Amino acid sequence: MKLKKGKEEIIYLLNQAIIKFQHETGKEIIQNTNRKNYEALAIALSEISNNLPQTAEILGHIRYEADTAKEQQEYPFRKYDITGGQIKDALMGLVANPRPFLVDTCYIYVYGMGRLAFEKNPKDEYLVSTEDAEDITMDAYSVFKENQQLKATLIKLRHERKRSISRKNTFIRKVILPLSVILLILSVYFFYQYNSVTQQLRVFKNDFKLLPYTPTQAQIDSLEGVWICYIGSPQARLSDPNRYHKVVTNLVEIKYKNGYFLYERYGASFNHTGYIQMEAPGLISIHSRIKNNTNIIESPRHSLMQLEPGKPFLNAISASWSFDVGNKNRIIGIREVYQKLGKGGAIEEVINSVENASCQCKIIRWKKNQKDISTFFLKNMSLDSLANSEMKSMIDERSILLKDPAEEFIIIKKAE
Repeated sequence: MKLKKGKEEIIYLLNQAIIKFQHETGKEIIQNTNRKNYEALAIALSEISNNLPQTAEILGHIRYEADTAKEQQEYPFRKYDITGGQIKDALMGLVANPRPFLVDTCYIYVYGMGRLAFEKNPKDEYLVSTEDAEDITMDAYSVFKENQQLKATLIKLRHERKRSISRKNTFIRKVILPLSVILLILSVYFFYQYNSVTQQLRVFKNDFKLLPYTPTQAQIDSLEGVWICYIGSPQARLSDPNRYHKVVTNLVEIKYKNGYFLYERYGASFNHTGYIQMEAPGLISIHSRIKNNTNIIESPRHSLMQLEPGKPFLNAISASWSFDVGNKNRIIGIREVYQKLGKGGAIEEVINSVENASCQCKIIRWKKNQKDISTFFLKNMSLDSLANSEMKSMIDERSILLKDPAEEFIIIKKAE
C-alpha cells in the first residue's frame, strides 16, 4: 500500500501536528506568513528530528547519518533542526519535495511511528494514495437505512418550515410596536453615549498629545512614498555565530491619512505595520509592530527621525528588537538608515514562485505603472557588500546599543 507524497502529504501532516500541538499545550498557532508564529511547534518537532539517527529501528523510518556537530551547535543551527520558516513554506505549498526528516518527524509526532512503519500499517486513510485505495461499496441494508434517514430529514424540514412561517407572522403582529419604543429609547441612549465618547476622545488626544502638528502639503509630499531601509539588527542575534557585519534591507510604504501617516514595512522574514505622527516641523515619530492577525502587540518599535531635505540618507534612532529566536530576542537601540525611492504605484509581495525558492528570500515588487516595475530581494547580507562607504559606517556594529551591557552579543571584530 502506497502513501501520498510531496505537497499534499506534508501539508496534511503539518496541519495534524498543529492540531495536536494546540490541544496539548493550549497555545494557538496563527497560520500566516509570519515564521515566528510556528517557532514553538518547530522547536518541539526538533526534539524528535535530532534523535532520528538513533531511532530508525525503534520507530520505523529511513536511516539518517549522525550529526557530528550536534553538541557544538544550538537551535536552529543543528543539522536536523526544523525552523518556523520551513514549516511556513511547506504549509503554503512552496515545497514540492519536503525534506525526509521533516516528513518522518511529523509522522512520529502525530502517529508515534515513522513513515515506513506507517506505510505498513496506515492509521489515517487520508494519507493512503488513491491509486491503491479499495473501493468502498454499500450493501442493500445500508442503502435502505440511508433512504429512511433522508425521508425523516425531509419530513422534519417541512415541519420546521411551517413552524417558521407561524413564528414570523407572530413576530410581525407583536414586535413592531414594542420595537419602535425600544428604538426611541436606544436613540436617546446612544446620543448620550456619543457625546460622552467624543468628550473622552478629546481628553485622550490631549493627554497622549495625538496629532499635535498638522503637516503642510510640502511635508506630506516629502514623507509619503516608497523607501528602502537599511538595518544592522542581525548583528545582535546571539543564535547566529556568523552575525558579524550582517545587515538586512526592508521596503517601506508610507501613506498620508487624516493628519497622520500609515506605515507598512516589508522585511526579509516578517512584516511590520504601524503609523507615523509628525511631532513638529521636520520631526516625526514612527510607531510599529510585527504584523499579525490578532490584537496582540508583538515586538513594538518606536523611532524618531528628522526630515532633512537634500540629504540622500535619513537616519532614525529606534528602540527596537534583535528579532532572535525564543528568549534570545532582546530590546536594543539601533540606527536605521532610510533612502526614498519614489512615490505612487502599488506594492505586491511575491509568494509561491520559483524565484522564492531560488533566492531563499522575500520578493517584493513595486509597480509604479504597467511598464515600470522594480523588484526587491529582501534577505540578510554582508555589510561589506554595500557599495556606499558612508552607508557602511552608519549601520556597522557601532550603530547598536544593547539594553543590558553584554560583550558577547555584538561581534566587534572577526577572530583571526
